[in-house]
Amino acid sequence: GQFFFEYLVVVSLKKVSEGRYEPKISYQFPKRENLLKGQREEEERLLTAIPLFCFPDGNNCRKIGYCRRLLPSGRGVRLPEVFCIISCLGCFGLFSKILDEVEKRRQISMAVIYPFMQGLRESPFPAPGKSVTIRSFIPESGTELIELTRPVDARLEHVEFQALLQRLSPDLILHIFASAVLERRLIFLAEELSVLSQCIHAVAALLYPFTWAHTYIPVVPECLLDTVCCPTPFMVGIQLRHLERVLEQPMEEV
Repeated sequence: GQFFFEYLVVVSLKKVSEGRYEPKISYQFPKRENLLKGQREEEERLLTAIPLFCFPDGNNCRKIGYCRRLLPSGRGVRLPEVFCIISCLGCFGLFSKILDEVEKRRQISMAVIYPFMQGLRESPFPAPGKSVTIRSFIPESGTELIELTRPVDARLEHVEFQALLQRLSPDLILHIFASAVLERRLIFLAEELSVLSQCIHAVAALLYPFTWAHTYIPVVPECLLDTVCCPTPFMVGIQLRHLERVLEQPMEEV
C-alpha cells in the first residue's frame, strides 16, 4: 500500500542577523537512516526546498505540501512555525483534519506528535470513499480513536471558487480558463498568500475532470522567481510586491 505521507516537518524562523530570519527545519519525522546515496541526495533536495515554500514571503511525481502556520504557545514575542506534511496524495480535507490533530498535540508537547504520526504512517491509505481508524494516546486524555475518511473524488474538495469570483470578472475567468485548456503560461499576483493559494486552486479545479499536468506552484518563493522564464506551460502565484522583478525577467508570452 501507499503511505499516507512522506514527511512531517516543522519549519521555524532562525535569526541569522539583526532583523533577518531564515526558515529552517527544526523537526522531521521520520528520520531516515541507512539510505542509499541516490536516496540521500533526493531527500536532501526535497528538505532543502520545503522551508522556502512554508515561508515563501521570507520530481517525476508532484508533491503537495499541506501547511499549517502556528504561533507556539507561551507569552511575549514569539516567531511562527509551520507544520508541513509532504505527500503525493491530493486530499485537502483529509490532511486538514490530520493537521488539526497535530496542532492539538503541539499544544501539549512535540513528543506527543511522534506516536500519532507513527501510527498514521503505519496505516494503509484508504481507498476512495473508505475510512481508516488511527488509535492515538494523549496524556491525561487517554486513547483516542481518530477516523479519517478519503472522499470518493477529492479534486473539487477544499476549493474556494468564491475567492476567485470575488476578484475577477466572468469574462476574465473565461479567458483564464481558455488559456489553461490551451496549456499556456499563467501568473497570478496578489498581496496575500491565502488569496494566491485559493484562487490558483480554484482555476486548476475549473479544468475538472481534466488536471493541470505542468509546473504548478501556488506561491513561488522569492528566490525562485526565475520560474517565470520557463519556456514550458506553468501556473504560478507571486506576491504583488515582486511584480517589478517579475516584469524584468526575460519571459516568453505569459
